[in-house]
Amino acid sequence: MSEKQNKEHKITVLFLNLVLSMQTAALQNLGKAENPMTGKVEVNPEQARAYIDMLDMLEAKTQNNLNDDEKRYLGNALTELKTIYVEELKKKDK
Repeated sequence: MSEKQNKEHKITVLFLNLVLSMQTAALQNLGKAENPMTGKVEVNPEQARAYIDMLDMLEAKTQNNLNDDEKRYLGNALTELKTIYVEELKKKDK
């Protein structure tokens, strides 16, 4: 692997880790994953929305600058989170 390819690979891995980190935090705040700090499942839709909004911003700011894997991963994360967020809001309204 050339130095340029190595650098591009490293940037891709870092980008995917950033998306995963925000996705995990959003899922924790939607009550879909345990908070590792407290060991409890907690629901904070406002905080989850903040993470979703940050991922939306990241998608907008990186438009036409992501490789196919990065674009697909980010898009899938957003679709999943937005779907769960809407489902949680519907549960709350009942």
